[in-house]
Amino acid sequence: MFKNFSEAQAYIVEHHIHQIDLKFCDLWGSWRHVTITAREFTPDLLTHGVGFDGSSVGFKNVRAGDMVLIPDLTTGFRDPFWEQPTLSFICNVHEADTREPFARDPREIARRAESYLRQTGIADQSVWGPEFEFYIFSNVEYENAINVSSYRVESIESAWKSSTGGHGHYIALHRGYHAIPPNDQLFNLRARMVNHLEELGLPVKYHHHEVGGPGQCEIEIPLMGLLSAADATLLIKYVTKMTAWREGLSVTFLPKPLYGEAGNGMHFHQLLKRNGKNVFYDPNAPDHLSQEARFYIGGLLYHAPALLAFTNPTTNSYRRLVPGFEAPVNCFFSSGNRSAAIRLPKYATEPETFRFEFRPPDATCNPYLAMAAMLMAGIDGIHHHIDPSEHHFGPIDEDIFSWSPEKRKTIKSLPTSLGEALKALQADHEFLLQGGVFTIDLIEDWIRKKFDEENQVRLRPHPYEIELYYNL
Repeated sequence: MFKNFSEAQAYIVEHHIHQIDLKFCDLWGSWRHVTITAREFTPDLLTHGVGFDGSSVGFKNVRAGDMVLIPDLTTGFRDPFWEQPTLSFICNVHEADTREPFARDPREIARRAESYLRQTGIADQSVWGPEFEFYIFSNVEYENAINVSSYRVESIESAWKSSTGGHGHYIALHRGYHAIPPNDQLFNLRARMVNHLEELGLPVKYHHHEVGGPGQCEIEIPLMGLLSAADATLLIKYVTKMTAWREGLSVTFLPKPLYGEAGNGMHFHQLLKRNGKNVFYDPNAPDHLSQEARFYIGGLLYHAPALLAFTNPTTNSYRRLVPGFEAPVNCFFSSGNRSAAIRLPKYATEPETFRFEFRPPDATCNPYLAMAAMLMAGIDGIHHHIDPSEHHFGPIDEDIFSWSPEKRKTIKSLPTSLGEALKALQADHEFLLQGGVFTIDLIEDWIRKKFDEENQVRLRPHPYEIELYYNL
């Protein structure tokens, strides 16, 4: 939004801004914030920053937790949800003493990944297009204690409410894809979400009702650079949640909030460019895939089990990655098969837009770390000439679920649990350390924290276990 401090200061004066909100991403992928008054917005802020405790957000230990936030002026936006006129900035995290960029700041890791890409000479830009699926619920309840474990969600669109009477325009399970009003009762709310995003400078390609009958929606944005796409991911989560919250509704990007219904994924479309040209496009190759693109795909699929520790970092992520839905469960690529881990969209065949999408991820990931990890896996595939066909990664354009069990064993499966993905990351992370992009201490802390989360879920009795086994 702004090129320098003077432009930002002029906007603050002209628009009578009272508050400056400083947002930053913690290690686990959530925005946090601290707010200063407009009076405190001075040139000194851009060099000395605002102090905070990094030990409380996963950055440092409590013995040396002091850090500072320095706003990135190019990310400024007028925050539509504050009562007081407020200007928001996404911040970079710096060391408190040296003011050097903090090595474990997710935005800094994303920048290092792009810098490493340029150093290799493979490309000078990576381009990304995440898709955003989410549910909108009208009521959310949950309780966990020594003697109780339960949750309940409600949706104004759900077919299970039909017996209580009302308008009758409910959506059956699995029947929500591109539903039209009055069945699609959330179209006005989505439109308000999109209007906010566009007013904040984030263009939107389209929005629609998704497959999940009880309130599943999707918003898709155009292709953009890695850092911009990661910033956009957190902005979209913020805007959708706040717009719904204003109206007494609740948005969740949880991968599998409903049993037996479609889950929320976050497919990542991606391509590389060098001197403005698409590195992945070859008009004379099968499926237009250049040799670099094939090797990049090979790297993504070869390292996929480890990647999922970052792209699917919750226990709930693996409730979604199950057979029978569009979510992928196997390591192969295809020109159209939506059960493939990597799909080549048939509607994107022009040189400028040709790309593929990596379909396993979901929005519980830290987008900066997830995209940086995917890029590093692709670079490693190019460096080591990992040919997907030689590793039985396809292309496969058949329905693999119609194959015999013996034939399906030739395809490598994705992890079926968070613990399996974390063990894969323990065994396979050298590709992430290249160029100093990721650090070994971050990977170790990530694994430790996520194993602890899995243990917390594993140790708790499940309500369905009571139903199954109480009378034995």
